[in-house]
Amino acid sequence: MKAIIPVAGIGSRLRPHTHTQPKSLIPVAGNTILGHIIERLLAGGIEDFVFIIGYLGDKIESFVKREYPQIRAEFVVQEPREGLGHALYVARETYQNEADIIIMLGDTVVDVDMQKLIQYPGTILGVKKVDTPSLFGVTELGQDEFVTKVVEKPKIPKSNVALVGLYKINNPANLVQALTYLIGEGIKTQGEYHLSDALMHLIKNGEKMATLPVDNWFDCGRKETLLQANAILLNRPPFRDNNLQFPNTIIIPPVSIGEHCVISNSIIGPNVAIGDYTIVQHTILHDSIIGSYSELRNAVMHDSIVGSDASLLGLTHSFNIGDNTEINFSE
Repeated sequence: MKAIIPVAGIGSRLRPHTHTQPKSLIPVAGNTILGHIIERLLAGGIEDFVFIIGYLGDKIESFVKREYPQIRAEFVVQEPREGLGHALYVARETYQNEADIIIMLGDTVVDVDMQKLIQYPGTILGVKKVDTPSLFGVTELGQDEFVTKVVEKPKIPKSNVALVGLYKINNPANLVQALTYLIGEGIKTQGEYHLSDALMHLIKNGEKMATLPVDNWFDCGRKETLLQANAILLNRPPFRDNNLQFPNTIIIPPVSIGEHCVISNSIIGPNVAIGDYTIVQHTILHDSIIGSYSELRNAVMHDSIVGSDASLLGLTHSFNIGDNTEINFSE
């Protein structure tokens, strides 16, 4: 089975990091977003991949070839970028003759029974109940538990069952026909060609679609949700149980610290991921992501994301304070 991973987006909600790095290569919990996605698909036995690239696509291609030489990878350029449906239409020749495909969005990490998804005989959509369904594509189910409607970011949601960006499509030639119809007729939602509209076209033409609730869904498209995903993914045995030691430094698990880091006189953790070759000295750091080849000195940081090749030098003070004195730097 072939996996299609659209990673052409600009990632405007993660700026300034995405000015120089594709969103899917932002680090999280000891890997990149895209790395976590590929690892999950590899664990499910998937070895054939199609990456739909656009913005800074050369970096994605270099990453995949360097880190995952064992996979069979194709790269398709989406230009212009007119939505997920358009991305899949551009790449149609790579998958339209397959019996089944998996589509997994490049900014979403999910925990799911991958074998159950792969072995389902028809089309099945990964879903999860959410508190704010108007922010997502949502599904409505009939009494037979098959999908009756798919709506992209409805103003008045009739369901809180959101699409999580994971789809197993049976007979993808039918999907190509639906996408061709949408683009031929110029049918857009909110200015873009959406996969959800193509799925709705298939449903109207009689295709049955089931849903598979996922165990966890990490939407990594914003700073807040990326930090939440980092914390949850770190709270797993490989990161909780490591015994990292650095000079005059307290490590509070879970943390992920890359290779060849120089750390001293600091407090690191919990929920901290640090890339390779980074220097951290005289710093207190928790609930944060720090890229590779960066430098932090004399800093107190929390809920922060620092890119690669960045430098932050905090303030140090020398005081001679007399009696009955109060100094408050907190405001």
